[in-house]
Amino acid sequence: MKLALSTLGVPGMPVADVVRLAAGHGYQGVELRAHPEEPVHPGLTPAERAAVVAEFERGGVEILTVAGYAKVAAEGADEPVLAELAELVELAHDLGAAYVRVFPGGGDQDPATADAVAARRLGAAASHAADMDVRILLETHDSHRAGADVARVVGTVGHGQIGAIWDVMHTWLAGEDPAASHAVLAPHLGYVQVKDIASAEDTTPLALGAGVLPLKSCLDALAPDSWVCWEYEKRWYPRAAALPELLAPGREHILRLGAPKQ
Repeated sequence: MKLALSTLGVPGMPVADVVRLAAGHGYQGVELRAHPEEPVHPGLTPAERAAVVAEFERGGVEILTVAGYAKVAAEGADEPVLAELAELVELAHDLGAAYVRVFPGGGDQDPATADAVAARRLGAAASHAADMDVRILLETHDSHRAGADVARVVGTVGHGQIGAIWDVMHTWLAGEDPAASHAVLAPHLGYVQVKDIASAEDTTPLALGAGVLPLKSCLDALAPDSWVCWEYEKRWYPRAAALPELLAPGREHILRLGAPKQ
C-alpha cells in the first residue's frame, strides 16, 4: 500500500518540515490541510505554490490531496460554494495533487434535499475539475457519515472526476460494517483515511492499533496499490500525543494489517 500522512496531525508545521517528516518515516504522500492557518491554502501566490511543489519534489514525496473545507450540501446559495470548489481545484492543479477533499455539511436538512444540493454542486464543478485533471472527493463525514450516504450522492452525479474518501471512523460511528462501506464506495473510491479512537464517546486520536476501530477489516478490502492516509486529528485535540513519534510504528501497523493473506 501507498501511505500518506495528513497535516491535520502537525498543525502549522512548515512545508519543508512536513516533507522531511513524511520521507523520513516512509510515507510516500501527504494530505495537505488547506486552511488559512496553515502554510498551504488557496491564498498562495503562484510563486508560493511553485515553492511548495519544489520542496516536495526535492524530498521525493507526493502531494496527494488538497484537503479543503467546502461543504457541498450546506444550505444557502450555490455560488459561494462553487467559487470555493474552483479555488481548491486550481490550487490542487498548481500543486500537482490528484485530489481535493470536500465535506457534505448538510446539517439538519432533509436527507433527500441535502443529497440533491450536493449532487447539483458537485456536478457543476466536475467539468472544471476535469479540465484541471483533479478529482473532487466527498468524505464520509457529518451529515453523510455512512458510505451509503456518500455513494448515493456521488452515484447521482455520475462523473468520473467526482469520487469519495472513506474515513473509517465515520462509517464505524454510523454503524456501517466495513465490508458494506467498501462495497458501496469501491466504484468511487479515491483513498482511505485511517485513524484510531478509544470509543464512540471519546474520539481523541490514538496510535494506530491502540483503539477500537476495525482497521484490519477496512484494509482487507483494498487493492494492494491503494492509498491509505493517516488522519491524526491533533489540530482538534491539542492534548493528544504528538504525531511524529507515532509515525514509524503507525506505518508498520498499517503495512502489517494490509499484508496479503498467506
